[in-house]
Amino acid sequence: MKNSISLLSLLILMISCKDAKKEVLPTDDGQTIVSNQQFQTMDMQIGSPIEQDFDVTVKASGRIDVPPQNRAKVTTFIAGYVKSTKLLPGDKVTKGQALVTLESTEFVDIQKDFLEVAEQIHYLKSEFERQKTLYNEKITSQKNYLKAESDYRSAMGKYQTLRQKLILLNINPAQVQQGKIATTITLYAPISGDVTVVNASVGMLMAPSETIIEIVNNSDLHLELSVFEKDILKIKENQPIKFTVPEASKEIFKGTTHLITKSVENEDRTINVHGHLDDSVKQKLFTGMFVEADIITATKKGFAIPKDALISENQKYFVLLLKNQDQKGYHFERVPVTKGTDSENFVEIIPNSQVNASSKILTKGVFDIIN
Repeated sequence: MKNSISLLSLLILMISCKDAKKEVLPTDDGQTIVSNQQFQTMDMQIGSPIEQDFDVTVKASGRIDVPPQNRAKVTTFIAGYVKSTKLLPGDKVTKGQALVTLESTEFVDIQKDFLEVAEQIHYLKSEFERQKTLYNEKITSQKNYLKAESDYRSAMGKYQTLRQKLILLNINPAQVQQGKIATTITLYAPISGDVTVVNASVGMLMAPSETIIEIVNNSDLHLELSVFEKDILKIKENQPIKFTVPEASKEIFKGTTHLITKSVENEDRTINVHGHLDDSVKQKLFTGMFVEADIITATKKGFAIPKDALISENQKYFVLLLKNQDQKGYHFERVPVTKGTDSENFVEIIPNSQVNASSKILTKGVFDIIN
């Protein structure tokens, strides 16, 4: 019994759907008739193009970036082996925080040379002062005096050079002079931020040309856009920017132009435009994201219809124009139009002999008819 009722319900539903489809009918003259009942059932709407402002924009592409001072690559001045590191990409660090420890016999050699020179200086300084006194009293020759001076100044130069090397290696020269020789050095964070690259693992030899750790501070994100040469003269400072991150979100973000490069040097004949971001936007974005942007250079008046009212086929555009309404229903004709500028919810159409400000077109339910 239950199976019979289910089968009967299915048959009634199929017949109802078939009858509903019959209420949208094509005619011989190319028009489409939508019955009054179907028009109401599908909640269709009819409207006229309305005049509104549209943005005049210049297309650009680029990426999210940070200023040079907000990006740091940690390297070593002298090659060494990684002794320890606990960082992973994504970790947050603060300026001055220990990042990685390196060890090398070369660190010991530099301290040994510095200690030797430091000890020599005491003797060479005394000898220089003695020879100076003897020379002034005409007791020693000028040759001996000048040699003592040269030896002392040469040793002082070597002392200062080695001392600066130790400072660059974060080794305290005063402790070395006390005989405390370090076999390892520690590299510290030059800025606060997020660790984006870690190329170090225990036992790895790090050369001076290699980036050990990279840190990025995302507190001052900005846009770096490329604009083609043909559009350069349209770009000025403080123009609004609307952009999207195609690979991550459909959300439209906002910014403003800030700095414009004054020369065209790239092979693709583009200039760089630096854009500032709203503070609310910065929390949602990351360094390196690819963006597609529209720089708004002006506004214009145009006739707008909802985006859902426009039919697009093979790069041609159409609307459903209401030709007549009678007891059969609504008579629509498919009419070609020229598409203009897009906004968030509307699209501009260029008036022609068939479609103008007083025309009645289907603005809601178009998709249901064409499909």
